[in-house]
Amino acid sequence: MTRQAKVSPQTRNNWLIDTAVFSGAFISILTGIYFLFLPSGGYEGGHNAWYGIVILFARATWEDIHTWGGLLMVTAVVVHLIIHWKWITMTAKRLWQKTCGEQCRISRGAWTNIIVDGLIAVSFLITAVSGLYFYFFTDGGYQGGRNPGWDPGILFSRPTWDMLHTWSGILLTIMAVVHIAIHWRWITKVTTKVVRSWQPAS
Repeated sequence: MTRQAKVSPQTRNNWLIDTAVFSGAFISILTGIYFLFLPSGGYEGGHNAWYGIVILFARATWEDIHTWGGLLMVTAVVVHLIIHWKWITMTAKRLWQKTCGEQCRISRGAWTNIIVDGLIAVSFLITAVSGLYFYFFTDGGYQGGRNPGWDPGILFSRPTWDMLHTWSGILLTIMAVVHIAIHWRWITKVTTKVVRSWQPAS
């Protein structure tokens, strides 16, 4: 007789939120790779001779998938931050105490997590903000699509926002891979438990 695995509600909720973050990030990364190698502009603009090539979906579909994947990731991250805010503030306090010279020991592993998570936070923030810029200020402008060169000029030019979005997305991807590698044992362990908890006992 096989016992049904027991998983606490908190662990299950954390797993579901992390899965949502991963799913949104995975979708955004895959579609981001598409736009990295097939950027906008087309061969007439001198940017990309392969602009018109269709890979699985039309370009507009890739844009929609990238947008909704990004929105899923942003929403899940916000929920993640709200739930883990107490831990975040506690870790930040310990780091501040360490920096100020007060006795507060932080292990090497904890330092690694802080650095990786810090880079993830910064790159995610830049990626999200620049992504929202393109979400609200799409190509074509206010003239019903008759002004493809329209640039609202908010803080930076459109090409600068594009560079920020691209390179922060690349950094976010790299740091996310490192984060997953560090916590891989926990991920596989909890995932196995959660999946088994859904299986009926036999």
